[in-house]
Amino acid sequence: MGNVVETLRGGDIMRNVCAIVLGGGRGSRLYPLTKERAKPAVPLYGRYRLVDIPLSNCIHSQINHIAVLTQYNSHSLNRHINNTYRFDTFSDGMVEVLTAEQTDHASGNEWFQGTADAVRKQFLHLQKPSIEHYIILSGDQLYRMDYRELLRTHLNKDADITVAALPVNRSDAEGFGIMKVLKSGRIREFVEKPTDSAALDALVTPEKVFEDFGLEAGGKPYLASMGVYAFKAEVLERLLMDHVEWIDFGKELIPYSLRTHQVYSHMFTGFWEDIGTVRSYFDVSMAMTTADPPFQFNDENHQIYTHARALPGVQITDAHIKNSVICAGSRVTKASISNAIIGIRSIIHPGAKVDRAIILGAEYFEEHLEDSSKPQLGIGRNTRISNAIIDHNARIGKGVTIKGSKRLKDYDGDGFAIRDGIVVVLKNATIPDGTTIGAV
Repeated sequence: MGNVVETLRGGDIMRNVCAIVLGGGRGSRLYPLTKERAKPAVPLYGRYRLVDIPLSNCIHSQINHIAVLTQYNSHSLNRHINNTYRFDTFSDGMVEVLTAEQTDHASGNEWFQGTADAVRKQFLHLQKPSIEHYIILSGDQLYRMDYRELLRTHLNKDADITVAALPVNRSDAEGFGIMKVLKSGRIREFVEKPTDSAALDALVTPEKVFEDFGLEAGGKPYLASMGVYAFKAEVLERLLMDHVEWIDFGKELIPYSLRTHQVYSHMFTGFWEDIGTVRSYFDVSMAMTTADPPFQFNDENHQIYTHARALPGVQITDAHIKNSVICAGSRVTKASISNAIIGIRSIIHPGAKVDRAIILGAEYFEEHLEDSSKPQLGIGRNTRISNAIIDHNARIGKGVTIKGSKRLKDYDGDGFAIRDGIVVVLKNATIPDGTTIGAV
């Protein structure tokens, strides 16, 4: 293994790596943002999509064999990937969207039942003689990782499976796969989402172990799986095909493999956030509007790629803007915006006040509105919006009040929904003049 570092740096091994991005199921916890799109296609930071995060990580890691697995509302995801990720004509690199399909195989007549089952059902399309390792990734996480570092651990340990891990506190531990590791890094125990107090006590990682890996626990004494795995190709195939009853990586395949395979951890210390709910999506977006955001999109050494658009610059006229992100093609006129993300082609009309909100913008410019009784595209005059997400192409009338609050219960209304205290106006929805939604 002495030449692993140089081989990885040169990219030789990475040409034999296939990345599999799991698009998830219906994305019910992110509804209604997933009402008309697959979870990986949910917009992020005004101009990106969630799937851009793992795909950009792959590109920077010199991985160009990439598959994205999904089964619901895949049209917008397919369009985004086809418009964005185009490799050299004379290379064999590509990003392919694989959706659930019916086949003659015994396991091919059902929807994906879990993460491992999704890979199993598409494995025929993923196999290539040249592939030596697979990396399994999630499509709803915000982080930067050089997967060559993960592969370095994987190869140096001669591991069958390597699980990326990061420290978490006790309250967060209940939502993750928690592992105990030996000083060598080998995983000796893996429990998916432990809730029992005694079980959690037993899973505490000794501070000395963190020190041996060069980490500081910092009040986070548990090692959590990031849902990022590296597999030897033959090991993944054998486990999937020999154990069709194992449908999920975290619940079954990883824990049960500890007895028969070399399973190691790879320590990660950077920023990482799971964006699986409307609340987590909203909170991490709001954190990005602060003076010191936890994740930098403007890292020139590790850019986040997305669809390149020929959009004009932002036009701001006599407006007050504080701690906000305003994306290309937007027009803000005599409005007040604070702690907000304003997506591409957003139109904010005079007198509007937007605070702690995500305006996703529009997919097109509106040249002429023939029906004058219909609100214009964007945020209408004298409208108040806070603790809310306004999806693409929404028409918010004049004098509208949209105010989310943690006191609000989940609710589905006409053109909007309330989730986790956040009011979400649906894509293409029209909210009439004078409407009040949410807290008064």
